[in-house]
Amino acid sequence: MAGQRTVGEVGERALLTRFARAARAAPSALVGPGDDAAVIAPGATVLSVDTAVQGRHFRVEWSSPAQIGSRAVTAAAADIAAMGARPTGVLVSLAAPVSAPVALVEGINTGVVERAAALGAAVLGGDLVEAGEIAVSITAVGVLDDEPPILLSGARPGDVLAVSGPLGASAAGYALISGDSEITGDAADEVLAAFRSPAPDLTQGPVAARHGASALTDVSDGLVEELRLMSAASGVVVDVDSAAVPITEATRRVARALGADVVSWALTGGEDHELLGAFADRGSVPPGWTVIGGVSGPVGDVDKAADAVRIDGEPATVHGWHSL
Repeated sequence: MAGQRTVGEVGERALLTRFARAARAAPSALVGPGDDAAVIAPGATVLSVDTAVQGRHFRVEWSSPAQIGSRAVTAAAADIAAMGARPTGVLVSLAAPVSAPVALVEGINTGVVERAAALGAAVLGGDLVEAGEIAVSITAVGVLDDEPPILLSGARPGDVLAVSGPLGASAAGYALISGDSEITGDAADEVLAAFRSPAPDLTQGPVAARHGASALTDVSDGLVEELRLMSAASGVVVDVDSAAVPITEATRRVARALGADVVSWALTGGEDHELLGAFADRGSVPPGWTVIGGVSGPVGDVDKAADAVRIDGEPATVHGWHSL
């Protein structure tokens, strides 16, 4: 029976879609559930929430408390940037066992405060509650600067696809930290930092808005997964040239040392939080962004919607990372 299916069986994306359908948007909502963030009037305020749970999203033996807090802020603020907005504030809810060291929760808070400040956002308040494990929930607040919100559903045939920065570094860091590798050096340090505390340039959200982006999202669950979301929301076929996806030299060096497929990391590795956008043409793509493909036509042009994301001309068969 459907009612007896578990959360894991249904999956994160399907459940979020159900929640969005069931939710009744507030009268002032310009954009409700279903996109990267919600937009409410007046003032085109943008809101998003993201939760990181110990053991699922972070491990205290892998990251410092400050890195855990910083990472949580980036994940929530990236959704603000993905609407073409700039972050202005964060609210933090921290759950922890009563046995947790004070230095641990204070360190997480330090990471929240420092990362928010780096983004130009204020810490607006929060909550502390007892729980069986540590969890950090960040509500990010942002504002649109005289530009309409950029939705996932705006990609159109003829658009080009571009990303704001390199992909795969966080996946490389995860591969190092979760394995038994003893690789050290600058390349290892760089990808470990990308995993523990990613710091993409989220000012590129408003930049994309000013350049007329038709669709925008952040790469949190892997490039292919974000392409699937954009394709489904916009009803279009998207094509990506894997050789065009930007990858840092440090990520390539770590992949060679581990004997790993660096392109797979770039396509499926999550939590880089760089931005993926659709633009009218190459001339519209902001400076510093990399064109990786294009939108070739409406989804009706393929036999199945599942084939609407193509990598090097073939339907994508790989998947990214999910929270559930």
